Amino acid sequence: MKESHSKILDCTIRDGGLVNNWDFSVEFVRDLYYSLNAAGVDYMEIGYKNSPKLLKGSDAGPWRFLEESFMKEVIPQKGDTKLSALVDIGRVDENDILPRIDSMLDMIRVACYIKDLDKALELVNTFNSKGYETSLNIMALSHVMEHELIEAFKDIAESPVDVVYIVDSYGSLDHKDYKHLIEKFQKHLPNKTLGIHAHNNMQLAFSNTITANDLGVQFLDSSVFGMGRAAGNCNTELLVGYLKNTRYEIRPVLEVIERRMIPLREKVEWGYIIPYMISGMLNEHPRVAMAVRNTEDKDKYAEFYDKLTSAEVSSAE
Repeated sequence: MKESHSKILDCTIRDGGLVNNWDFSVEFVRDLYYSLNAAGVDYMEIGYKNSPKLLKGSDAGPWRFLEESFMKEVIPQKGDTKLSALVDIGRVDENDILPRIDSMLDMIRVACYIKDLDKALELVNTFNSKGYETSLNIMALSHVMEHELIEAFKDIAESPVDVVYIVDSYGSLDHKDYKHLIEKFQKHLPNKTLGIHAHNNMQLAFSNTITANDLGVQFLDSSVFGMGRAAGNCNTELLVGYLKNTRYEIRPVLEVIERRMIPLREKVEWGYIIPYMISGMLNEHPRVAMAVRNTEDKDKYAEFYDKLTSAEVSSAE
């Protein structure tokens, strides 16, 4: 337990929305925000700022397509906890983003795969010029080749992005992997703040996050009760309780878990489950495990493992 330089960014609503199709009530999100604010959490990611016209046919909840008037209704009195939203390449119209001075949002995070880095940095430039704090979240780093990453660093270093995230999309990295990546990011991006977004497929999200914190990573992603896609994320309550910083207070987080997360967990599934562990071990996208969890064979773990490790699957990849 130690005093920390970190900033906690809670992404329960955004990442957790991947579990329940962003079907959170206004009361749920409002309660969560004020609880996180009381706990001293630095940022809350309230959802995606994607554009409905670019995702036609979606029946997702409003947290998938945040509107300014709606956010003001949800949080009538903003506290010290800042608000962030995530955008995806090809799913956001930059003209739909107001200047920061007119927005409830403080930070816009741009998620991309390495192949779309140029498009992501164009969005970063746009959002930065509108006054927002920005981050670049490079997804699926466990599948990125070394030379691709080195090449990407050149463009990232020249961009105005504030925070560059190391994202373990498949939950397959351990502390040694993070140490290697963090040292590489620090070497090539010495003037950028770093962040970590860890998934819990192998029960390593918390340990990887505090390892990153010890190595100087400042932005720590988490979610209350670990709610996030598939195996979920590093738990906000674990970070708040572990990081000895007078800004953080765990009791409000425990209270909102009692009020909101326990009832929700009875309706939808997330967290450490064997198929997610297997997909993490094999560095596979969690969609393969999510698919099997929606079948009658959801608990046939050995059979699932055999399918993923068969010669047919391996050769197909």
